[in-house]
Amino acid sequence: MANDLTLKEGGIPALQAEKGLADMIRPLQREIHLFDTFIAGTTYLEDQSVLETIAEGERLLLQREDNKFDEKAILVLNEKKQKLGYVPERDNVVFSRLMDAGKLLGAKVQEKRQKGTFTQIRIGIYLVDF
Repeated sequence: MANDLTLKEGGIPALQAEKGLADMIRPLQREIHLFDTFIAGTTYLEDQSVLETIAEGERLLLQREDNKFDEKAILVLNEKKQKLGYVPERDNVVFSRLMDAGKLLGAKVQEKRQKGTFTQIRIGIYLVDF
Protein backbone atom coordinates (compact mmCIF):
# COMPACT_ATOMS: atom_id res chain seq x y z
CA MET A 1 0.00 0.00 0.00
CA ALA A 2 3.04 2.27 -0.27
CA ASN A 3 2.34 5.45 -2.24
CA ASP A 4 -1.10 4.31 -3.39
CA LEU A 5 -4.13 6.44 -4.16
CA THR A 6 -7.26 5.32 -2.32
CA LEU A 7 -10.81 6.62 -2.41
CA LYS A 8 -12.00 8.21 0.83
CA GLU A 9 -15.55 8.94 1.93
CA GLY A 10 -17.35 11.10 -0.61
CA GLY A 11 -15.12 9.94 -3.46
CA ILE A 12 -12.16 12.17 -2.51
CA PRO A 13 -8.84 10.61 -3.52
CA ALA A 14 -6.30 10.31 -0.71
CA LEU A 15 -2.64 9.43 -0.86
CA GLN A 16 -1.47 6.57 1.35
CA ALA A 17 2.27 7.03 1.63
CA GLU A 18 5.08 5.60 3.69
CA LYS A 19 7.11 8.76 3.02
CA GLY A 20 6.03 12.30 3.79
CA LEU A 21 4.26 14.41 1.19
CA ALA A 22 7.32 16.64 0.70
CA ASP A 23 9.42 13.58 -0.18
CA MET A 24 6.83 12.45 -2.70
CA ILE A 25 6.44 15.74 -4.58
CA ARG A 26 10.15 16.64 -4.58
CA PRO A 27 10.72 14.71 -7.85
CA LEU A 28 7.92 16.81 -9.36
CA GLN A 29 9.54 20.06 -8.27
CA ARG A 30 11.51 22.08 -10.77
CA GLU A 31 13.16 25.46 -10.77
CA ILE A 32 12.47 27.88 -13.60
CA HIS A 33 15.23 30.43 -14.11
CA LEU A 34 13.71 33.92 -14.29
CA PHE A 35 16.46 36.49 -14.01
CA ASP A 36 20.08 37.28 -13.11
CA THR A 37 21.02 40.16 -10.82
CA PHE A 38 23.35 41.10 -7.96
CA ILE A 39 22.72 41.27 -4.23
CA ALA A 40 22.31 44.92 -3.24
CA GLY A 41 23.20 46.44 0.12
CA THR A 42 26.03 44.11 1.09
CA THR A 43 28.19 47.04 2.23
CA TYR A 44 25.57 47.96 4.86
CA LEU A 45 25.62 44.60 6.66
CA GLU A 46 26.51 44.80 10.35
CA ASP A 47 28.38 41.47 10.10
CA GLN A 48 30.39 41.38 6.86
CA SER A 49 31.84 37.97 7.76
CA VAL A 50 28.63 36.29 6.58
CA LEU A 51 29.68 37.12 3.00
CA GLU A 52 32.88 35.09 3.41
CA THR A 53 30.88 31.88 3.84
CA ILE A 54 28.93 32.25 0.58
CA ALA A 55 29.94 29.88 -2.23
CA GLU A 56 29.04 29.59 -5.91
CA GLY A 57 26.10 27.25 -6.42
CA GLU A 58 24.72 27.86 -2.92
CA ARG A 59 20.94 28.11 -2.61
CA LEU A 60 19.59 31.29 -1.08
CA LEU A 61 16.22 32.23 0.38
CA LEU A 62 14.14 35.18 -0.76
CA GLN A 63 11.75 36.78 1.70
CA ARG A 64 9.47 39.80 1.45
CA GLU A 65 10.22 42.55 3.97
CA ASP A 66 8.07 45.35 5.32
CA ASN A 67 10.45 48.21 4.49
CA LYS A 68 9.70 51.94 4.82
CA PHE A 69 12.17 52.79 2.02
CA ASP A 70 10.95 50.22 -0.54
CA GLU A 71 7.47 48.70 -0.39
CA LYS A 72 8.59 45.92 -2.76
CA ALA A 73 11.71 44.96 -0.76
CA ILE A 74 12.92 41.36 -0.99
CA LEU A 75 15.54 40.14 1.46
CA VAL A 76 18.24 37.71 0.34
CA LEU A 77 19.17 35.23 3.09
CA ASN A 78 21.52 32.28 3.32
CA GLU A 79 20.18 28.89 4.43
CA LYS A 80 20.89 29.84 8.08
CA LYS A 81 18.55 32.79 7.50
CA GLN A 82 21.35 35.34 7.87
CA LYS A 83 20.80 38.55 5.92
CA LEU A 84 23.02 39.01 2.87
CA GLY A 85 21.26 42.01 1.32
CA TYR A 86 18.38 42.66 -1.06
CA VAL A 87 17.18 42.07 -4.57
CA PRO A 88 17.97 45.46 -6.16
CA GLU A 89 15.04 47.89 -6.12
CA ARG A 90 15.17 48.28 -9.91
CA ASP A 91 14.63 44.50 -10.27
CA ASN A 92 12.12 43.65 -7.54
CA VAL A 93 8.75 44.82 -8.95
CA VAL A 94 7.73 41.61 -10.72
CA PHE A 95 9.28 39.31 -8.12
CA SER A 96 7.51 41.02 -5.23
CA ARG A 97 4.19 40.66 -7.08
CA LEU A 98 4.83 36.95 -7.64
CA MET A 99 5.71 36.44 -3.98
CA ASP A 100 2.69 38.42 -2.82
CA ALA A 101 0.55 36.13 -5.00
CA GLY A 102 1.90 33.11 -3.10
CA LYS A 103 4.57 31.97 -5.55
CA LEU A 104 7.76 30.47 -4.10
CA LEU A 105 10.96 32.11 -5.35
CA GLY A 106 14.52 31.21 -4.52
CA ALA A 107 18.00 32.16 -5.65
CA LYS A 108 21.39 30.57 -6.33
CA VAL A 109 24.82 32.14 -6.15
CA GLN A 110 26.25 32.26 -9.66
CA GLU A 111 29.44 34.17 -9.00
CA LYS A 112 31.24 35.83 -6.11
CA ARG A 113 33.97 38.43 -6.69
CA GLN A 114 36.04 40.50 -4.35
CA LYS A 115 36.52 44.06 -5.66
CA GLY A 116 38.78 45.74 -3.15
CA THR A 117 36.78 45.79 0.09
CA PHE A 118 33.49 45.19 -1.77
CA THR A 119 32.06 41.68 -2.26
CA GLN A 120 29.96 41.41 -5.42
CA ILE A 121 27.57 38.45 -5.51
CA ARG A 122 25.71 37.63 -8.72
CA ILE A 123 22.59 35.50 -8.26
CA GLY A 124 20.01 33.80 -10.40
CA ILE A 125 16.38 34.09 -9.31
CA TYR A 126 14.20 31.01 -9.76
CA LEU A 127 10.50 30.21 -9.55
CA VAL A 128 10.02 26.94 -7.69
CA ASP A 129 7.28 25.08 -9.53
CA PHE A 130 5.50 21.85 -8.62
